[in-house]
Amino acid sequence: MLLLKNAMIYPQTESAPRPFPGDILCEEGKIAQIAPAIACDAPSLDLTGLHVLPGLIDCHTHIGFHGPDDWSSLDNITESTHPITPHMRVIHGVDPGSALFPYAVRNGVTTVGIIPGSLNVVCGIGFASKTWGSHVSDMSIRDAICMKAALGENPKGFYQNKGMAPDSRMGVTFLIAETLHNARDYLRKKETGEQIRDDKLEAMIPVLRREIPLRVHCTHNDMASVIEIVREFGVRFTIEHAWGSLNYLDEIADSGCAVVYGPIGGRRSFYESRRTDIGAVKLLDERGVNVALTTDTPIYGLDGLLHHMEEAVRQGTPVERAMRMITINPAVILGVENRAGSIETGKDANFAVFRGVPGVDMGARVTHTICEGRLAYAEQT
Repeated sequence: MLLLKNAMIYPQTESAPRPFPGDILCEEGKIAQIAPAIACDAPSLDLTGLHVLPGLIDCHTHIGFHGPDDWSSLDNITESTHPITPHMRVIHGVDPGSALFPYAVRNGVTTVGIIPGSLNVVCGIGFASKTWGSHVSDMSIRDAICMKAALGENPKGFYQNKGMAPDSRMGVTFLIAETLHNARDYLRKKETGEQIRDDKLEAMIPVLRREIPLRVHCTHNDMASVIEIVREFGVRFTIEHAWGSLNYLDEIADSGCAVVYGPIGGRRSFYESRRTDIGAVKLLDERGVNVALTTDTPIYGLDGLLHHMEEAVRQGTPVERAMRMITINPAVILGVENRAGSIETGKDANFAVFRGVPGVDMGARVTHTICEGRLAYAEQT
């Protein structure tokens, strides 16, 4: 048990959109009680003057892959022998011993979506993970959360001049449509009793059945292309990165998709990211789009998630809405909102504790991180 005392609590719920002072009782890794004052004999942590948010969430990362350093680990996030690899499962490539996991904890990030990279057109299956643990199966909150796909320069640039498709942006778009067509035909044959087995097309069935979303690396005019493609199949989808979305605000809102915006800046970002129109997140949020922010780590460090939120606020996003973009909104995209993303009884007791209000105080910093009711990080004083 752990009792958090005298905190300013930011629940991130529709019923309590504003912060309020109070206590939080954690028991068996869950939030057992939230009240103005809780009296019990549990060990306590006095958080007077501090601000408690749900554990932060980045739903688009490539964290925890093998490599001599963070950057070279990107070599391991794509099975780059073929542009269509929906049967690849990213959970099989993650190293729980990666230094990026404790780094996430120190920065208040308690949940991440780990997804394949974007060198392929259809890249594989991602999962939602805690940022602590000794075995990936224990860290996994939910496996098979999405199918990653990619439009644009990444797959085009990687396969161009290799004597195989795609060799152009047109070819990338065609391959996504072809894969969905083939998967739909395959599913129809199975449903009529035909005895067939194709591992690549089997992996696409949950997408067609709307059990998981197609999460598409997508920027600029590619957004119009993906909206057109998926409309025929009626699949759930998200637009990942979304640079240039100011040009497609209404189309995105009308499509019903979610948007994962970012990263913002960073020397390692590719040229598609050089038009960073983060002011779009406010306008998309106002149109009812579920918007999350991402660092795309290790492209940008997970400590930058707070910076991304601050940039959104500077561009006019109300701070209460920007907080949702790094808590409950990405939880919904990951499909783990029943466990993470808000401070409610019964949910996992994961919290990021700040000195200063994130998004308001530019010097705001994480002082404590609570992981399932356990003090996992405390700032040295």
